[in-house]
Amino acid sequence: MGATLVKLAIRTDDGRTDLRVAPADAIERVAREVEAARPLRVGLTGGGAPALDHLLSFDTARPDEFDAWRVGAGEMLRGESVDRIDRYLLVSLGTGTSAMLVDGNSVTRVGGTALGGGTVVGLGAALIGTASFDELVALARAGDRRNVDLLVSDVYPSGDSPLPGSLNASSFAKLARPVRGSVPEPRDLAHAIMGLVGENVALICSGLAAAAQASRIVFAGTTLRENPSLAEILGFLTAAAGFEAIFLPNGEFAGALGALTFAADPDGAH
Repeated sequence: MGATLVKLAIRTDDGRTDLRVAPADAIERVAREVEAARPLRVGLTGGGAPALDHLLSFDTARPDEFDAWRVGAGEMLRGESVDRIDRYLLVSLGTGTSAMLVDGNSVTRVGGTALGGGTVVGLGAALIGTASFDELVALARAGDRRNVDLLVSDVYPSGDSPLPGSLNASSFAKLARPVRGSVPEPRDLAHAIMGLVGENVALICSGLAAAAQASRIVFAGTTLRENPSLAEILGFLTAAAGFEAIFLPNGEFAGALGALTFAADPDGAH
């Protein structure tokens, strides 16, 4: 139960795991959906878990959210046949961003940032006039943030800078010096929003990974949901900082999958 979306992981009789999402403000509908599944056990985690628990007619398991993320991400990594890694930085890009150090069977939140999906839709509403995450993702895919962001090559047109000219020098700075008669395109603004979030998350998390002596950063969370623009920015800067970036397919469900695992086998989850 996140601040924006509810993620559901439902283990079926034939062993499959059905993954679904719903808006966080549709909690009554989610409660009816959970009840209708006639579950043997239910695991709940996230900030909205107590409110949903209150609406259900049966007992639930309530694992710590970071533990749920550790277990769920571990299962997903094994499913992707990634070489076993016992120590890595796990980054949850939700409404905001949390960074967790996973070390074997332990997990510790080591930092994060208020930048995340909430920033994307908030700036989208203010700058573009839409708070639809899916619409902003589609716009960003077709956009070019170089028309909005000030690049190193714009500051040093002669090429005298020791930095690559393609690097971003200042997000959104070209809006303060528009070419006469030009209006920023919504698609370029959307791409710049993804750049603002992606660059800062990558730099912050690379610093946290260095401090924790973790060579791999595993990215997941709802803000990466079908969002190749953000993933590309994260991957590029993470690699530039000397770390391996791993993106979990369906990574927004890591917490839900971990909660499901705790409900099904609390001892096995540890």
